[in-house]
Amino acid sequence: MVLNENQKMIRDMTRDFARSRLAPIAAAIDESGEFPEATVKEMGELGLLGLTVPPEDGGTHMDTVSYALVVEELGKVCASHGLTVCAHNSLGCWPIWKYGTPEQKERWLKPACQGEFLLSFGLTEAEAGSDAGGTQTTAVRDGDEWVLNGTKQWITNSHYAGALIITAVTKPDVSPGEGISAFIVPTDTPGFTVEKKEDKLGMRASDTAPLVLDDVRLPADALLGEEGAGFRYFLETLDGGRISIAALALGIAEGAFAVARDYAKTRIQFRKPIAKQQAVGFMLADMSTQIDAARLMIHESCRLEDAHEPFGDMSAKAKLFASEMAMKVTYDAIQILGGYGFCREYPVERMYRDAKLCTIGEGTSEIQRMVIARNVLTD
Repeated sequence: MVLNENQKMIRDMTRDFARSRLAPIAAAIDESGEFPEATVKEMGELGLLGLTVPPEDGGTHMDTVSYALVVEELGKVCASHGLTVCAHNSLGCWPIWKYGTPEQKERWLKPACQGEFLLSFGLTEAEAGSDAGGTQTTAVRDGDEWVLNGTKQWITNSHYAGALIITAVTKPDVSPGEGISAFIVPTDTPGFTVEKKEDKLGMRASDTAPLVLDDVRLPADALLGEEGAGFRYFLETLDGGRISIAALALGIAEGAFAVARDYAKTRIQFRKPIAKQQAVGFMLADMSTQIDAARLMIHESCRLEDAHEPFGDMSAKAKLFASEMAMKVTYDAIQILGGYGFCREYPVERMYRDAKLCTIGEGTSEIQRMVIARNVLTD
């Protein structure tokens, strides 16, 4: 896909930022698990926290290709920063922009786009992971208020969010597709608790934690969109979120490939660089081919979304292919580096750990195959 000048500009700006500001700290924050507040704030100043929001609501409203390019460039260097941007933009900002009232947009979108706080999305529960319709968090109307009770798991950005979009059952006696609603929950609401940050395999500097809602009282206008439409809202949100994770996986793979290629060109064995050995050369060829194929699928998903055409099927395919491709490419990068690849002196072991989340978040690979199979069989 040929990029236009605006797309090249945002790509290059993000690339320069990632190389100058994120590369020097990526290994350290992976080791410590510390959330990078300073550089996240800088991303807000650069406009990277309002990519999907129109200017009148405080954002930069770039096309979906530009958004994917931003995530890709961040992912090449530090996937923790990339995931923070993904969750904030596609899971936090987008639903409020799409379904929120003018008052909700004024209160939450403008400051979030400027980096005053992050936004987040609370869907997953112990009994509602892949089966998102199994939501057990409840919201009961009490006069002019809603009272929410329940727990959520694996919620990104939760300690640094000003508000979260929380899904809860408001109509328990109907089908899951009709009984779930979405609410904007300010994080300083009494009864709302963010618990200890998870100690994760990868993307360790990204903030992930469980939530508890204990008689959380919200005004009636905290409802996002229509009552009972929450199931449809989060399915639509996840369609876009899958483009985000696909782009993040692409970036991780590209970062690992670049390290492996450069190492193979300088590592001498049997009196020549190992890149000249057919076994390694073929590995690099396969890695490059898979990366390019993933990019084409991602950009096609972006093109469909920007054209307001159905894109859910292609985003599921892109997410499935890109995430599993990233696992293979990072695995092969470690293999090319040998012992060095297994040690933290080089970043490929971190990239391998980071890539795994891409096969889980925004729907596991198995769920993507279910979505794709359903679309194939209903054509």
